[in-house]
Amino acid sequence: MHLPFADRREAAQALAARLLQLRPPAPVVVLALPRGGVPIGAVVARALRAPLDLILVRKIGAPWQSELALAAVAEGEPPEIVVDEELRREAGVGRDWVEQQAAVQMQEIARRRQLYLRGRAPVAVQGCSAIVVDDGIATGTTMRAALRALRRRQPARLVLAVPVAPQDTLQMLRAEVDQIVCLATPVPFRAVGVHYRNFDQVEDDEVMAALAEGTVEPGLDAGQ
Repeated sequence: MHLPFADRREAAQALAARLLQLRPPAPVVVLALPRGGVPIGAVVARALRAPLDLILVRKIGAPWQSELALAAVAEGEPPEIVVDEELRREAGVGRDWVEQQAAVQMQEIARRRQLYLRGRAPVAVQGCSAIVVDDGIATGTTMRAALRALRRRQPARLVLAVPVAPQDTLQMLRAEVDQIVCLATPVPFRAVGVHYRNFDQVEDDEVMAALAEGTVEPGLDAGQ
């Protein structure tokens, strides 16, 4: 796969083409991580004629560097919390601090579900091929929380599909899924955005537009 991708749409089209070749068993549900994964998910869902939903997950940053994922929390009953124990020890924080931060992030998750989906209940994935998409993965902490939360909802098959990620992160995530589809594993990796020419931040209105774009029209059978 030639890098960098022009933008998320080009990456999504290439990812959708790969997934179409693999023909995941029906019924299929596509789940995207906001915000950057939603434009990817919209294209993939339309290509597979599958419903698009969100898997809402939030990073818990280290106290000295908010962008460094010390832990992550994904929506669920109860919420799924994944902790990078090595980073937690380096940060000198306890599990109680992580749980407090997770509670704060769950408020943001609730806000986003209401904003993006107007309180719509999550799409049922039990017995389905659930395809989780994002615009890329770096350390994998956030994605691991999302995958574990989704596994609890009992999909028949759990597939991770991303345009770009480091090979060591994919290896770490392999135990969480039934299949991984990744278009490129560049070395050195550095950061997801480095592998896109246009990697503008995705705003809330773009998420809602992409969700509308990815909505399957009535009468279409997912995966057919």
